[in-house]
Amino acid sequence: MTEIKNIFNFSCKDVSGKEINLSQYSGKVLLIVNTASNCGFTPQYKGLQELYKKFSDQEFQILGYPCNQFGSQEPGTDQEIAEFCKINYDVSFPLFSKIEVNGPSAHPLFKFLASDKPGLFGTKAIKWNFTKFLINRNGEPVKRFSSKTTPEEISSEIQELLGK
Repeated sequence: MTEIKNIFNFSCKDVSGKEINLSQYSGKVLLIVNTASNCGFTPQYKGLQELYKKFSDQEFQILGYPCNQFGSQEPGTDQEIAEFCKINYDVSFPLFSKIEVNGPSAHPLFKFLASDKPGLFGTKAIKWNFTKFLINRNGEPVKRFSSKTTPEEISSEIQELLGK
């Protein structure tokens, strides 16, 4: 078995249930985020949307992955989550179907990301909602950011990867 080196080997269902192969994002800088609608960090959706608007015309994409593993803070259906994000934060970046990011049922994408870019003290588990992974144009994880890191704090690193 060959070792996976980028995210383009994965596919995920979007909020409408359509299977999306992540290779369609080849050549783009990505920010992959596990999200939740009822979390103290939920207002980060506003900053994420602002980042998306700022850089989307420069081959940048945010991919949001709702997760209910942390304090049951994402109890809704995919449709309810999408509506919440649109109504409250005018989210226009892609949202995917609710997944698990830790444990035996974790989505393979997040198993890869957590393993490739461990957190503080080498921890591979995702600690909470709104953990962020910055991905280069080749689909390789570059950096992991904690929930406490705001989208605004990542702006310069995105800009650097975009070469602007």
